[in-house]
Amino acid sequence: MAKRENYNDLYLFMLVVREGSFTAAAQRLGLAQSGISRAVRELEERLGVQLLVRTTRRLSLTHAGEQLYGNIESGFDALDTGLATVAHYRQTPSGTVRINASQHAIDKVLLPKLAVFKQRYPDISLELISESRFVDIIAQRFDAGVRLGPEVDSGMIAVRISPDMEMAVVGTPEHFRRYGFVQTPADLTAHPCIAYQFGDGSLYAWELHQDGKKIIHRPQGQWCFSDSYMEAKAARLGLGLAYVPEELVSEDIAQGKLIRVLQHCSQRLEGSFLYYPHRNVSPALRAVIDTLRLNG
Repeated sequence: MAKRENYNDLYLFMLVVREGSFTAAAQRLGLAQSGISRAVRELEERLGVQLLVRTTRRLSLTHAGEQLYGNIESGFDALDTGLATVAHYRQTPSGTVRINASQHAIDKVLLPKLAVFKQRYPDISLELISESRFVDIIAQRFDAGVRLGPEVDSGMIAVRISPDMEMAVVGTPEHFRRYGFVQTPADLTAHPCIAYQFGDGSLYAWELHQDGKKIIHRPQGQWCFSDSYMEAKAARLGLGLAYVPEELVSEDIAQGKLIRVLQHCSQRLEGSFLYYPHRNVSPALRAVIDTLRLNG
């Protein structure tokens, strides 16, 4: 059995047979004919058999040479196929990417942008898991997470994936007929407000601005949700005022189902950021990052 360091000699032997002569093989590889001839001769010496019958006009294979040629040709062809398969994976990433994100981020950012994966990256599986709490993405076996703002733990990279997000205070026309119109943040104290609860149990304090000052309003009311979509739905049902991303209620506002107040006081939040550990970024995750990254 030939040692691994002799595989080059096997390849040279196969190429000589394919090309039909030492001269043609040498021209194909850009090597000296004498070097190829010596390599094949040494191969024969190591194997203890004659592989080629050399005449002045042409080369012919011995029976042993035919046997060896058939075996190594299929072997090198299999190697070429294997290498081509690896190259395919480099060009067409595959695998599973698990992302932890809010329902809002999944609906408004991830799904619209990653829909191209159906055609562009058919070998990548996407798991988009919705949770309102901040999770340890490494401990929970996520490849990446999405949160508002670029502040992430050390060892993490944050990539912006959406523009700044405008918040909106909204309620139904009937709500305002009953509780009065809201003109300043101070008026909110007279209104039932729908609260947003984080995963740790704390409530989101509404941040507004008036005359250059930050104003905090702590919502008081019957209803508390851990999802912005449910807040917006509760507002549509007349259960109180909600302070939610404007894009979730823009159609309701346009249709008059919800009325927006305090627009000049509402907060603009930094957009969504994809965050992930800086180590071990797989080709599949790299494809996700490059697709989601906000350009410009």
